[in-house]
Amino acid sequence: MLPKYRPPTHPGEMLLKEFLAPMGVTQTQFASHLGWPFARLNEIIRGKRGVTADSALAIGEALKTGPEFWLNLQRDWDLWHVSKRHKPVAPLIGIGA
Repeated sequence: MLPKYRPPTHPGEMLLKEFLAPMGVTQTQFASHLGWPFARLNEIIRGKRGVTADSALAIGEALKTGPEFWLNLQRDWDLWHVSKRHKPVAPLIGIGA
């Protein structure tokens, strides 16, 4: 369930605060371990880039969390932000026969 009064945690913030920092792993070390440029990881951590299926697979394998964990965080983040500017659409009724 999405929080109502605050944005969900961005996957990059979760990655840094709940995984890398407690493990004593730097962004540079983790990017190198993944075979990524530093900028790619840093943009995810800073919330400037989202987690894609590809990045979720890599992060999930490296941290033994599975990709769904990272994709669910990203989904919640995206839905919360889009819902703030979304204009409701009326239900489709009585079309087709």
